[in-house]
Amino acid sequence: MTREPAGLILARQILFTPLGLSGSGRRRYAAAMTLFEAGDIGKEALEIYRVCSPLDHEDPAPLLTAAGLSLPAEPGGGDLARGLRLKVLLAECDRYLATLPGPGIAEVRAGLAPALAAEAEPLASPHGTTNAVVSAHLATALAALETTHPELAAAIAASTGDLEWITYGEYPPDEIGADFLTGHAYAELVGPAAAIFAEDYDLGLFLIGPDILYRDHHHPAPELYAPLTGPHGWRFGPDDPLSIKPAHHPVWNPPNTPHMTKVGPVPYLCIFGWTKDVRLPASVIPATDWPELERLRIPAA
Repeated sequence: MTREPAGLILARQILFTPLGLSGSGRRRYAAAMTLFEAGDIGKEALEIYRVCSPLDHEDPAPLLTAAGLSLPAEPGGGDLARGLRLKVLLAECDRYLATLPGPGIAEVRAGLAPALAAEAEPLASPHGTTNAVVSAHLATALAALETTHPELAAAIAASTGDLEWITYGEYPPDEIGADFLTGHAYAELVGPAAAIFAEDYDLGLFLIGPDILYRDHHHPAPELYAPLTGPHGWRFGPDDPLSIKPAHHPVWNPPNTPHMTKVGPVPYLCIFGWTKDVRLPASVIPATDWPELERLRIPAA
């Protein structure tokens, strides 16, 4: 059996660049041109990709269907397309982190670099991982992010269904509080249990519903939070005063530093990074003012 040229394989992958990413329409048209020259698609299909080329959010698929043209198959039966979406998301995360100041940024980006350099691999879609927190709150968080960082918001949206979203259940319920226990979710992108493996590094997305208190806690892993929404409240010692921080203000927690997050009116969405000791558990630190903080409502920005 003759193996398909690498250029055509790459063109098929680019044809499924997620909608909404900056320049994605032009990339899809260039890929369509390559496939047209190889005889894989006709003039009518190529014209549709040309018309859509300046419109990064425009999906050519409905136009192809309306014209009676067959839809291109996703490369790798869909698994490779999912892997490509993950690679696009990681690249957008790295591009975002590169714009932020402060400690921990360089360490998190250094840990991410091997995943960025690796070839995209087929990524099987997880089964049965619909998460109620994601269904309820992610769209609202992404709508806020899209106003300032549309490419990152589009990359997260494109990969949401490919990711395994988990509501962490290892904290004792009476210590962490019922609201947080059922009101958060995270998705690991690179790490020990992620599609892209890393032995002692963890990078992912973290989502908490509005107005929820993530009580004081600490862990051995050094941690970066890069909040994509805001404002939210923070403190770094039990019973300390709350400090209100806007979106895109990174927070670096050295090992075993106490920290607490009080979510504002917009769901909390962040990129998180743990740079070592990622398998060691976190522990809640008691504080006397949790009831007051759980009732608190942070004003919108």
